[in-house]
This record gives sequence, C-alpha cells and structure tokens, in this order.
Amino acid sequence: MTEHPQALHESFDIVDIPLNKLKKSPRNARRTPHAEADIEALAASIAVKGVLQAPVVEPETDEAGATGFYLTTIGEGRRLALLLLAKRKVIKKTEAVRCVVDLTNDPHEISLDENVTRSRMHPADEFEAFREQSERRGLSAEEIGARFGVSAQVVRQRLRLGAVSPVLMARYRAGDLTLDQMMAYAVSDDHVRQEQVLEQLGPDRPPYLIRRTMTEAKVAATDRRAVFVGAEAYGEAGGTILRDLFTEDGGGWFEDAGLLDRLAAEKLAGIAEDVRQKEGWKWAEAHIDYPRALGLARVYPHPVERPEDEAARMAALSEEYDVLVSEWDAVEDLPPEIEARFAEIDVALEAFGDGTAFDSDEIARGGVFVILGQDGVARIERGLIRLEDVPAPEPEPEGEDAGGSAAVADGAPEEAVGADEADEDASAPLSERLVLDLTAHRTLALRDALGTSPTVALSAVVHSLALFAFYPAYERPSCLEIKGASAYLDGHAPGIDDTRAGRSIAERHERWAVRLPKAAADLWGFVQGLAATDLLDLLAHSASLTVNAVRAPFDRKPGAWAHADLLAQAVDLDMTGYWTPTVASYLGRVTKARIGEAVREAVSDEAAERIGSLKKPDMASEAEALLAGKGWLPSLLRAPVPVEAQCDAEAPELTEEAA
Repeated sequence: MTEHPQALHESFDIVDIPLNKLKKSPRNARRTPHAEADIEALAASIAVKGVLQAPVVEPETDEAGATGFYLTTIGEGRRLALLLLAKRKVIKKTEAVRCVVDLTNDPHEISLDENVTRSRMHPADEFEAFREQSERRGLSAEEIGARFGVSAQVVRQRLRLGAVSPVLMARYRAGDLTLDQMMAYAVSDDHVRQEQVLEQLGPDRPPYLIRRTMTEAKVAATDRRAVFVGAEAYGEAGGTILRDLFTEDGGGWFEDAGLLDRLAAEKLAGIAEDVRQKEGWKWAEAHIDYPRALGLARVYPHPVERPEDEAARMAALSEEYDVLVSEWDAVEDLPPEIEARFAEIDVALEAFGDGTAFDSDEIARGGVFVILGQDGVARIERGLIRLEDVPAPEPEPEGEDAGGSAAVADGAPEEAVGADEADEDASAPLSERLVLDLTAHRTLALRDALGTSPTVALSAVVHSLALFAFYPAYERPSCLEIKGASAYLDGHAPGIDDTRAGRSIAERHERWAVRLPKAAADLWGFVQGLAATDLLDLLAHSASLTVNAVRAPFDRKPGAWAHADLLAQAVDLDMTGYWTPTVASYLGRVTKARIGEAVREAVSDEAAERIGSLKKPDMASEAEALLAGKGWLPSLLRAPVPVEAQCDAEAPELTEEAA
C-alpha cells in the first residue's frame, strides 16, 4: 500500500530555535571542515535573502533527558554561516532559526543522503543565471558579489562566460569543450569571432592557442605603440581595450589598431614639431621606424665653453652632491629634506645640459627625426642634413703644389720637349708621366718610413677609419686606401638597431661624434693629440663598424666567416647576453625537428617528446616557454670551438702500450 505524501511529513515539526541552542551533530556524515570561502559566501547570501532552506535537527539528550539544545543533522554550513553573522553583530546570538525537527529518520543516513544524492548545477547554467541577474535586475558585479558572497572579479568572470556564443555554450554543455577552453574563447565577447575560431581550430586545441587566435588582429598592451600612446589617451579617443578576466593579460589588447596607429603618429608628429619650434631646426619629421636609404648626411653637436660663473656654479653643485653622498651613503631611509636636496641638485645640474651644442648654421639647414623606439619611448635623432642642404665643397687649388694631376701645356707629349724650348715659361705644369713617376717614388718611400714608425702608423689607421665612420664620403682626406664599409643589418633582422647591441653602439658613436672636430681636415691633428688609450678606443669603435659576419647565400665568403669565428674567440663573445630563442626570433622559423632538438639539448628528452606531437605553432610556443632562461643558442650563435680543442677531441687516447 502506497503511503500518501502528506503522511511522509506527519513526524516532522517546524520549530523556531534560537541560534545559540543549535549544535554540531556528531552523526553528521561530513567530517571534512567547511571551507572558509564557502561559509563566507553562504553568510553573504543569508544576510541578504535569509535562510532559504531550513536546517534539519534532532533534540539533544543525555542521561537526564532533553538538554534543550538541538543537533544540526542537515545544514551545518548554514549554522556556521549564521554564527559568523552573529560574530559580526549582523544578527543576535539568540536569532530565531526556523528548523525541521526530524524524529524518524536516522541522522547519519539523512546527512549522507543530503551530500550524496544532490547534483551540482552545471557551470553553464550558473554562468547564464548570473548574467540573467545582471541583465534582468540591473545589478552590478559588486552588488551580485555581495549577495552571493563572492568577489566582484569572480562575478565578472561568470558574466563573461555567460555571454559566450550560444553555439559554444551548447558544445560546453555537451562536453565537447572544457571550461579552460571556454575561458579562452571568452577573452572577447564577439560571438562571430568565437564561432569562427572554433570552426578554424576545432574543439581539441589548447586554451593558449585559442586565446592567441582570438586576439591576433588586436594590439597587445605591451606593443611599443600602445606603451607610447597609453591606455588613457587611447580610451579618451574612443578606443576600447580587451581584457582577459581569467589570466594575467599584461594590460590586455587594444582593439582598434588603426586608431592606435593614428594616435601614435599624431603624438610623434607633435613631439617633432615641438622640437623644431623650440630648437629652430629647418625641418622635423616623425616616423614609427627609422627611414632608410634617404642619403642624409649627419652632423653632431660639439663641446661649448661654459661661462665662468656657470662653470663655478656647476662645480659647487657637484661638490655638494659628492659631500652628501659620502655623508648619507650608508643610510637606507634618507630624511625628507636630504632626499629633496638631492632632487634639487639633479634638476639644477640637468638644466645646465651636457655642454654640447649644434652650430646655428647646422640648425638652420638641418633637421630632426622623431622615431618610436622598441621600448615605446620617442627617440630624437638630431643633425640630419638633406643632400640639397649639404654645402658644396670648396674648389681645390690648382697647380703642382696642390698635388693635382699636371699635364704638359697644350697637351704636348713629354718626348716632344727639346732644347729649343728651354726658354719656355718656368711655371708650365709638369707632364702627367713625370708626376706619376715622382709621386710613385714618394709613395714607396712613405710606405717604408711608415712601416718603421708604428705609433704614426696607428694614428694613420685610426684617422682613416674615423674618416669613414664619422664624415661624408666626399670629405675623407687620407692617403691610406683603407676602404671602410658598414653592412646594413636591419634589412636582414628588422628592429635590430633597438637591441642591446644596437643601442650600445649608437651611444658610443654619439660620444665620439661629440668629441671629434667638425671639419674632416682637422681630424689628423685631433688624432695625433689623443692619448694612447683614447686612440685605441677610437680605433676599436671605428673598426667595429666594418665587421660583416652575415652569411648571405649570394655572397659566399668562407674565409671571412672563419675569421669571424676567430674574432669571436678573441673578444670572448657570449651571445646569450644579446639573443634569446623566441617564436619570432627562431622557433617559428625552423622545422619541428629543430624545435625538438633545441628543447632536447636545453631541457630534456622527455620535454622534447612531450611537445613533439603538437602542431608546429603550438610546439614553438611551448618550446619558447621551456627554453626561457636556459641560455640555449643555435649552432650559428654558439662560441666556436678552438682549433686546439677540436684536435684534442678528435685525437685518440694513447694507451701505455701505444705511448
């Protein structure tokens, strides 16, 4: 006989029990303590909505009978949440709690039943329910979080997941997509793009690849243009930034690349115009990248002599700075007045400038490039001269003394000159053949003399190389035919000028350019007056600009390549300080076999095998993370093995008998 449903509740009583009369039941099946976060969430919910499901209790008894307390069989989490609210004085300790008193069922069994038979809501339903709370009731993330005891960030994540395309949500409910994949798709709320990427990649792709594909048409916040423009200016111009609520996104992605390019160009142009007006240059241009192949000449500032009062003021400030440093160097936390004085001295010394300046005529005919560096900071290149503004060289003086090519008057050959012409003008030019003869003798004698004068020879070589490095081609007065050339490397590796090596060379070049005389004709006297250490430093810099170890397929130079290896050994070159293996620099440009080889060498065979089954883009990305900080280099960048070491490695070991 089937019992009527009403009879099922005849043994239950609904009773309001003071909170301080409720106890934890020793027969509760849950032994593991509730997580603090869960109790916090439940307390927040109860504070707003009350206890939605009454706890189930049984009276506590002892030998004397009922104690007046009740043991919580079902709802221990609710009891703890209420106690937390009482502790925070949100409710009273004697707050009445509506409970179900069950005198029939076994407490342990119903406690177990409560925890085993219930099924958690599918996350997709939870996400959409949160979204419905936001859209229907107009609640903010903070308000929803307060009502459910979770942070506003968690609410935003659930709202973002709840807004994913219904097509993807259906696949998630069916088990075709994982939660991690859904979070990757939710980086953008563009349903069309989400569905396109799903169709393009399929359901089995890793989250990082999904995220990368979803954002490939956007500009990362770490991009130099984004760093330069700034998120605030971009937002004020109407641009939107896409944020990933589930990972560290480095500032997100700027969605409007066209707007970002325009803002970067306008800001660069503004800086260029500001420099032109303040400094008086003839022209100023703004460029994202340094424009090449324009044939521009370059001038550099030169040291200027400071007025005595200014020099004295600088010396006094520098001396005061040194005294403060020696006095407070050992103190970690400086007093505010000392820290302020340091800042004042820094500002004052900086206002004096570096003691160099361009000539007014150079500024009047020269210009400025404002370039966006790889670090997102505008770089100002001053002293650029267009070809039409380069002053014409002064005409060379005529005559024998000028060293020009002399010829017989009226073009008469030397053999035709006879005794009957003895009365000819004594100032007539020498014949070309005789000039060649005489200067050949002088050249040979000069070679001999220079060969026995190493100090002068060093100066002559430095002079010749410095002319190449710092002066225009039409103005290189040297009789040494040392032809310098500097290969253009940016064409092979775009952006190379902004690397560590590129910046170091540019800074060193600028320091020397400021010291050198403006006129090429004055360089010889300058070079001869240099101290030995400065002479060698200038030689090293000028010679370094001629190095070309590029292995071009159209220009095979095995001898030069071998010499580059020897040179690398001599300077102890370590490329790990200049280059790292990334998807862009190497891993995305080689075969899967080479990617695996790199990981095998730097990490382990297991790591290489683990990523070997991935598709190449995924494998390259995984390899980049594995190789980070390992110092791995491809063979072309490794330190060459010395010949002696090669011979030692190849030579067989000698046994005692062989010896």
